[in-house]
Amino acid sequence: MSSHHIVRDDQEPALIIANGAACNPELLGQLLEWSPLVIVLDSAIDRVMELDIKVDVLLGDFDREFDPEKYKTSQYPLEIVHAPAQDQTDLEKAFDFLIEKGHKAVNVVWATGRRMDHTLHNLTIAALYQDLLKIVFFDDHSKAFLLPKKFQKWYSKDTILSLIPIGTVENIVTQNLFYPLQNEKLQLGYRTGSSNHVAEDGIVTIEFDKGDLMLMECFD
Repeated sequence: MSSHHIVRDDQEPALIIANGAACNPELLGQLLEWSPLVIVLDSAIDRVMELDIKVDVLLGDFDREFDPEKYKTSQYPLEIVHAPAQDQTDLEKAFDFLIEKGHKAVNVVWATGRRMDHTLHNLTIAALYQDLLKIVFFDDHSKAFLLPKKFQKWYSKDTILSLIPIGTVENIVTQNLFYPLQNEKLQLGYRTGSSNHVAEDGIVTIEFDKGDLMLMECFD
């Protein structure tokens, strides 16, 4: 797989490669093409190197006798970020690193699949960062991101859209969804808006008053 760095613009999203299930190489290549900075979590570095990807930052707690120095030559220039704190996951530490460096947006791959607890935590922790960093998760079946209180976007008819609350979300109003919501409440574990779809080609509008609401654009 070719390296990235076609662009060097801090306004373009950085890319974090976590250590969940791998995505399609075509998707990964598309994201790499437009990423000014590629961060790999330490547990994924060997898998990433097998794909011949140029890495900018190797980040993690480097536990279990992990030696980051051995990657310096093959990945030169490589920034090594040792983040030993055990009260955060390595993905959270990567978000903090980007915020400290002034980045405003990041795409994340390999953050779903494999262990269920990792998948759930990786997606829901985005709520903690939503005012500081625009986070978009990708895998082979979905694109997921938190919504602002009012969201509008053009979609083609029958596009699958799932509304997943992180906790409780109140007074949700939608337009141009096949199953509309009118001042309704969604609550994780009790009622979600999974597997809705777009009614007609055109703008979909989603509004809500309170809570954290994740939209998943899904493709089977």
